[in-house]
Amino acid sequence: MSNDFKQQALDYHALPTPGKLAISTTKPCETQNDLSLAYTPGVAEPVRAIAKNRDDAYRYTAKGNLVAVITDGTAVLGLGNVGALAGKPVMEGKAVLFKRFADIDVFDIEVNSSSAEDFITTVSNIADTFGGINLEDIAAPDCFVIEKALQAKLDIPVFHDDQHGTAIIIAAGLLNALQVQQVAIDQAKIVCLGAGAAGIASMNLLIALGAKKENLRLVDRKGVINTQRNDLNEYKQAFAIDTSDQSLVDAMRDANVFIGVSGPSLVTKDMIKSMAANPIVFALSNPDPEIKPADALSVRDDLIMATGRSDYPNQVNNVLGFPFIFRGALDVQAKSINQEMQVAAVKALSLLAREPVPQSVLDAYQLDALEFGRDYIIPKPVDPRLKDFVPPAVAQAAIKSGVANAAYPAHYPKLNLDQL
Repeated sequence: MSNDFKQQALDYHALPTPGKLAISTTKPCETQNDLSLAYTPGVAEPVRAIAKNRDDAYRYTAKGNLVAVITDGTAVLGLGNVGALAGKPVMEGKAVLFKRFADIDVFDIEVNSSSAEDFITTVSNIADTFGGINLEDIAAPDCFVIEKALQAKLDIPVFHDDQHGTAIIIAAGLLNALQVQQVAIDQAKIVCLGAGAAGIASMNLLIALGAKKENLRLVDRKGVINTQRNDLNEYKQAFAIDTSDQSLVDAMRDANVFIGVSGPSLVTKDMIKSMAANPIVFALSNPDPEIKPADALSVRDDLIMATGRSDYPNQVNNVLGFPFIFRGALDVQAKSINQEMQVAAVKALSLLAREPVPQSVLDAYQLDALEFGRDYIIPKPVDPRLKDFVPPAVAQAAIKSGVANAAYPAHYPKLNLDQL
């Protein structure tokens, strides 16, 4: 990264006003009558209504379109445990994406907590403010403990995007890559390098979509997670299988799929050579992937390649998911974002990638053509149809699974996800 770009980034955040967020009013506040309605005495009426019926908060306040993006700063981007306050620029950035792509308002909240229990207490105590909570940049294994506890305590969606958002985009792209490569998901040998939040959530979601546990190889710093290991936490233990595979080299042999959510340059050309015919490689370490596309493609011309970068085809980008998933959940006042809703989001994204690409997307990427296939298995973030596919799918699944408190919005289209 050049010094010029670093200074440009600092100036962007500092000038002309520090930060990336502001608050604006949605009602007129010009006359004496406006002010008496906005505050005292008029504000007493919605207060009385909400005191009698909590659900009226969705009618009289911004709760239904307000998400908290919350971190403890223990796993910020690729920078590690930089502390809660240093994570604030990232949380503001997340808020910008919520607003830009799904018109959802956000308060970013940085919690300087001493433990997972302290963090859980803080978030629980402020949760009434929001229609949903997006947990962000929290280190494993605390991220699992925190999300599970908050989901049990609260009656609004609690969603750790580093887990489930990443998993949803990976799964959507992988379903399509498997279709292109003509490999059945229940037959695919899948290797995942990285056994943190994203890796474990991705494997859980792939199992929900039909992958077989015995065909999965989850790999951490010490090697393949297998039944011979006695150093596994409960989250890794769930993926321990009886196999002779010990190393990443072992696991990659005859694999159909590699998913990397780990670190740069951990996969070699020889590992790619050893994979099965028509392999799929998702090297998602950012900004430097587990193996560079040029290196992987130099040894396998039958490969489908995805990365986390925008300068290569098939970018796995969470912005395809979380704004639209929350949009669907908020619009039906969902109590959670359950696995059924996550699977619906996967299927909606997969379906959209198989549709003809509109001219506006081609123009944005300066392309003459783009169609479903080896270099296009995941929709582009600027595709205007994302809002017509993902939120309705999520809302449908919320209603069908019984976690919605409001009816399906009249302006939403109906989707047939059964075709996938």
